[in-house]
Amino acid sequence: MRNYQSVLILKPDLEEAQVDQSVEKITSILKKFGGSILKLDKWGKKRLAYRVKKNKFGYYLNIYHTCEPGKVPDLEKEYQLYELVIKYLVIRLEARDIERVMSQAAEVSESSETDGEENSKKDSTAEESD
Repeated sequence: MRNYQSVLILKPDLEEAQVDQSVEKITSILKKFGGSILKLDKWGKKRLAYRVKKNKFGYYLNIYHTCEPGKVPDLEKEYQLYELVIKYLVIRLEARDIERVMSQAAEVSESSETDGEENSKKDSTAEESD
């Protein structure tokens, strides 16, 4: 199994529930080819640099996943046939790249947890001084 990054641009007129359904569909496509999602980032709706299939905007998904190397062309074909995807890109990642991404994700989650604790401590000390 190799590690890959897929960046998908979905149609811009999707509701949040439809985006979640699309993520489930993409997850099932990856599982069909023997892969699994390592990390999923929803970047949200962004303006495109140029029109793609008559769209000025698109909903971006960044997916880090595993897949069998021989199945990547089939995976790309599935992306192409999925009607909500207007553009896609699949990149093979080295082991060090995926480790860097996962360590950054861990750092972000740890810092957000400590920020929440610090804010609650500040709130409690402010109440005590009143």
